[in-house]
Amino acid sequence: MTFDLQHTLRGGKARAGVLKTDHGAVQTPVFMPVGTAATVKGVFHRDLEEAQIILANTYHLYLRPGTKVLEEAGGVHRFCGWNKPVLTDSGGFQVFSLAGCRKISEEGCRFASHIDGSRHLFTPENVIDTQRSIGADIMMAFDECPPGTADRRYAEKSLDLTHRWLERCWEQFVRTEPKYGYSQSLFPIVQGVVYEDLRVKSARFVKQFPADGYAIGGLAVGEPAEDMYRMIEVVNDVLPADKPRYLMGVGTPANILEAIERGVDMFDCVMPTRNGRNGMLFTTEGVINIRNKKWERDFSDIDPMGLTFADGYSKAYLRHLTISGEMLAAQIASLHNISFYLWLVTEARKHILGDTFAEWKGEILSKISRRL
Repeated sequence: MTFDLQHTLRGGKARAGVLKTDHGAVQTPVFMPVGTAATVKGVFHRDLEEAQIILANTYHLYLRPGTKVLEEAGGVHRFCGWNKPVLTDSGGFQVFSLAGCRKISEEGCRFASHIDGSRHLFTPENVIDTQRSIGADIMMAFDECPPGTADRRYAEKSLDLTHRWLERCWEQFVRTEPKYGYSQSLFPIVQGVVYEDLRVKSARFVKQFPADGYAIGGLAVGEPAEDMYRMIEVVNDVLPADKPRYLMGVGTPANILEAIERGVDMFDCVMPTRNGRNGMLFTTEGVINIRNKKWERDFSDIDPMGLTFADGYSKAYLRHLTISGEMLAAQIASLHNISFYLWLVTEARKHILGDTFAEWKGEILSKISRRL
């Protein structure tokens, strides 16, 4: 994988680049729709034409369908029929969110499956092996993701463990080969909760590894947004400027624009599809709760710009489907929200290249954040 940093905003930190993988090029800033189980929930691949890369989850694919099935299929791309790049997270966040169903040690993390209660062990080594079997273009190191409110003692202990696990992940990555004839990259993850010195320590540690990119984890997990933005700034001042920076699991449209302004290149979040399934729509005019009665006789398009993959459906019709519990409602809303997120980062890229990002962000942010 290579990364071509094309332009940095004049007088700022926002960047535009091109990330090249064996499954195609990705223009950054980029939003990656979340396809947890090798599917973006409720969305056909044919409707994701504008998406450049999707994310899948190691924890879920390991449990079901399992690595043997994925290997027999020839990897995740062939298994799910997606021929563009795929990124897998390590499963660390999912494992550690199990709380009462897992036990962390130097060896790794023992946990009970949320499906059938069966017992499993994730180690830095077998998480790399699992991602080799899945066949993602970009793999993530196994880390512990502490809560955003963790005290300093916990944060220090967790960070040291994450760094030791990273060393083992990297060793396993170097001594193993891709299984399907194309290259794979491994991104280390910066942790440290909201402690500035720990974030600096972690960023300095991970950049020792000659990775193709680096991730920022453990944010948007309960800490105030201002702390998240501060940690992004601290970390990006340390990470190499010539490598992509991936902010994991973030976030709202406002979060994404603020992070782009601070030099982040890659994003993923379940919010477009999860919120869409619950009737919340992100539009270029503001946020809509489609269940509200005010939309009952509004026959205008969901978004005035017509940017949605599901263009042509009215607010009144989508409200009717939502109130009626129709499956199509979740599909239309998910498609629309994904389309909005992809539009947002594409517009951000245009304005970075034109050195007008700061002005555009100031105008668009207040508009898209208001409740309609």
